Amino acid sequence: MLRRLIASLIVALVLVPALPALADPADIAAASRGVVRVVIVQTEGRSSTMIGHGSGFAVTPEYVVTNAHVVEALRQDDTLIAGIVPPQGRGGYEARVVAYSPRNDLALLKIQGGGRLAPLSLYAGQVSDGADVSAVGYPGNVDLAQGLSLSDLVSPQAAVKTRGYVSAGRSSKEFDTILHTAPIGAGNSGGPLLDACGRVVGVNSFGTVSDNSTDSAFYFAISMRELSRFLQQNNVQAHASDLPCTSIADLDRADSERAASDQARQAAQNEARQNAHARALETARRQAEIEILTQRDNGMAIAVLLLVATLGAGGAAFIYAQRDNANATRIAGGSALVLLLGTVAAWALRPSLLSIDSRAQDIVAAASGTPDALASTAAGGKAGTGKFICVLDPQRSRVTVSDITDVPITWSQDGCMNQRSQYGLAADGWSRVLVPNGEDTIAVTHFDPDSRSYTVERFLMGLDAMNQARDARQKVVAPACGAGEAEARRFGEAQQAIRALLPTEPNERMRYNCQPVP
Repeated sequence: MLRRLIASLIVALVLVPALPALADPADIAAASRGVVRVVIVQTEGRSSTMIGHGSGFAVTPEYVVTNAHVVEALRQDDTLIAGIVPPQGRGGYEARVVAYSPRNDLALLKIQGGGRLAPLSLYAGQVSDGADVSAVGYPGNVDLAQGLSLSDLVSPQAAVKTRGYVSAGRSSKEFDTILHTAPIGAGNSGGPLLDACGRVVGVNSFGTVSDNSTDSAFYFAISMRELSRFLQQNNVQAHASDLPCTSIADLDRADSERAASDQARQAAQNEARQNAHARALETARRQAEIEILTQRDNGMAIAVLLLVATLGAGGAAFIYAQRDNANATRIAGGSALVLLLGTVAAWALRPSLLSIDSRAQDIVAAASGTPDALASTAAGGKAGTGKFICVLDPQRSRVTVSDITDVPITWSQDGCMNQRSQYGLAADGWSRVLVPNGEDTIAVTHFDPDSRSYTVERFLMGLDAMNQARDARQKVVAPACGAGEAEARRFGEAQQAIRALLPTEPNERMRYNCQPVP
């Protein structure tokens, strides 16, 4: 019966984004966590028999999209049951059909009994001709080649991934589709077609049929236009993104080029400032030289005048002494002494030629206001503390599964985030590794107080890798806020045990520019 179903099922494929990027295996593997096998089971008493299967994918933790023809038998026989078999874990879930649209071959299933899946993200942008795509699902010919039994087909297994390209410009007459070349087989029906970032661009539905073995094989995927309308009609809010698919390697390369450009620009600005300072200093030195020479000439003239007056007063004192006029002699002599002291002072207080440079520096400082060094110091310090609103920088980000929203944060000088989470301090700065229990995603968050940059890197992990990370997390004790720099460094070092379990590159990187909240 299974062979009959596989022979009768029509295969499917999907739509792809308008981007030349090649598919990242890590992103395709991450998206595959939410690709499921949809099985149709017939129950008779205590026995159950699987009479058919297809593929599907989660659009929310509880809702699965598949083809209408995969679950068509359920509409004709109420003794049949739909089952969802995830790619990982220990078992499957029962599901019920909540929406059925044969017009465009779409159906929506809801998982029963509290089961949850990792939802895929939808691509809301325009698909370009020749875009790289991957089809993910459970082709029956692979199952037969492996010799899998019916019990094997209801046990969690990894989905099969194939790769091809979009051939835009052709669609079926019945509903809007995308033509592509990613190989699929009977059993792929209802599975997703993914772009290079692992986002859904279509739902595999059927393929070309030919009796000539030399004909090329092509496949059709239900377009995102049809899928989006179908989900809206059934009040299902799936995550969608229309951002370009930029690789982490491209982001790293752009950051390196930006850093090199910033360094070159900073060097040019420093050189321009130094040249301007040198020119200003030369002008100020000429001004200082004129001022000091003028002051020296004035001091010398005053000293000469005082010296002449001193000689006159001394001469008068000598004449009064010859005439035995004691009172006039004392007055004239005292005046001569005072004038002599003034002469010496006027001569001694003349500015030195060596003070020309220091006078020039004072002139430049007065003209430019606060010196650069003092200004940079004033701008630093605690500038990276307080309340901020952080806005995503799309040019430096790779967003595939997250919503884009502004992030309000509060940062203290000792590394406390939002007055409740202590960050660890390591060689790469302040960071916190988040390993949740409720989802198979690890987030590493960074905050740089100097540049006021907030970064979130997400790693979409498999179940086994996630369990290893959770075990490692249990051994790391986060200190309370305000524990001190030594504890923050110890915490930062302890988090490295979790980070060592992560892939070399994240699936998602979001960089935010943070501005102080007035």
